[in-house]
Amino acid sequence: MSTGEDTREVAFPHFEYIGGELTCDGVSLRQVAAEFGTPCYVYSKNSLIEKYHEFDAVFSHFPHLPHLVCYSVKANSNRSVISTFVRAGSGLDVNSGGELYRALLAGGDAARIIFTGVGKTAEEIAYALEQRALFLKVESFEELDVIDAVARRMGVRAPVALRVNPDVDALTHPYISTGLAENKFGIPWDQALPAYEHAASLPNLEIVGVDMHIGSQITTVEPFVEAASRLAGLFEILTQKGIPISHIDLGGGLGISYDGSPSATASELAEALRPVIESLKATIVLEPGRYLTGNAGVLLTTVQYRKNTGAKQFLIVDAAMNDFLRPALYAAYHRIQPVMLGDHRGEEVVDVVGPVCESSDFIAKGRTLPRVERGEVLAVMSAGAYGFVMSSNYNSRPRAAEVLIEDGRAVCIRYRETYEDLVRREPT
Repeated sequence: MSTGEDTREVAFPHFEYIGGELTCDGVSLRQVAAEFGTPCYVYSKNSLIEKYHEFDAVFSHFPHLPHLVCYSVKANSNRSVISTFVRAGSGLDVNSGGELYRALLAGGDAARIIFTGVGKTAEEIAYALEQRALFLKVESFEELDVIDAVARRMGVRAPVALRVNPDVDALTHPYISTGLAENKFGIPWDQALPAYEHAASLPNLEIVGVDMHIGSQITTVEPFVEAASRLAGLFEILTQKGIPISHIDLGGGLGISYDGSPSATASELAEALRPVIESLKATIVLEPGRYLTGNAGVLLTTVQYRKNTGAKQFLIVDAAMNDFLRPALYAAYHRIQPVMLGDHRGEEVVDVVGPVCESSDFIAKGRTLPRVERGEVLAVMSAGAYGFVMSSNYNSRPRAAEVLIEDGRAVCIRYRETYEDLVRREPT
């Protein structure tokens, strides 16, 4: 059903209009907004599970090539979301001690958790080793030495995989590109062999893998294939040198379509990678995040005011950049739909902006939308990844609620913060 917005089509199979109301798996989002208030994040549990099984299944078709899908917790770290993936069979990729803590509380098995991060502290390293994480990714020579020292003090051997930077252009936004030589991530390609030789010389390290991650929101398969080919070549060299590698981590970064433009699927990625990886004798590790959660969530926000300056028509809504940073940070496009369809609304070109005191506080600029009035609720689509996780208390604004739609009902999985929450940890 048309919303009156631009004509680009985006598939949201779990969000559809029924009787003129936008629903999530049959649950009225108008009623969700009335019960939990706005701004409010809403996720479809069915979508999360379906996308995980879709991704896992396409990499199950490789004969004699074991694989492990590790959901990238940074995309959406709500415990209920994490536990949904754990119960579906997923491993986990964490990027901090806090994410590891969340992952374990959500039921994650440490033996299926990998610890990523360019700046892990000694305390985080010790925590991961105490919990017996599957492996720690190493991003510099100095980090190898630190992990070795921590492991020595603990009387253990630390399982490590070296993240190498294949110097491949991921063709994505420069802020989320991680695989070029100019990026801070990974060990430079020309230093990879010396780094492995150094790791092999450290008595408290156990080398288990080779790893890459070239960026986020990558919508074509070619950068993955180019980077994986380089990684496969490194794997063969390391094997010949007697450095055993049991895991090849291809990272994450597969994107989604926000605006109807073409975007590669998990199936297309698997088929493109097949010639590169099917002969390798190692467990393939994959770290999808956005691909699993992005289109599984929406942000509900209420129109507070209409404001016409003569130059522009503004819709001032109650969701701000502190709630949803992606448009301000990346100029990211997100489709916007009214929760209630109406007849004879007409259309208008508007800027959808928030109440925070920054000119960058916007959700959309110059967007054609159906006319909506004060008090109406809008749904910002594709908000399930890098939404709530990037929120803050800027302007002393309490953070939003999070709601999971499961079994035909709306369940609050994170309560809206109160003013008291804002100062709870400040001594009087």
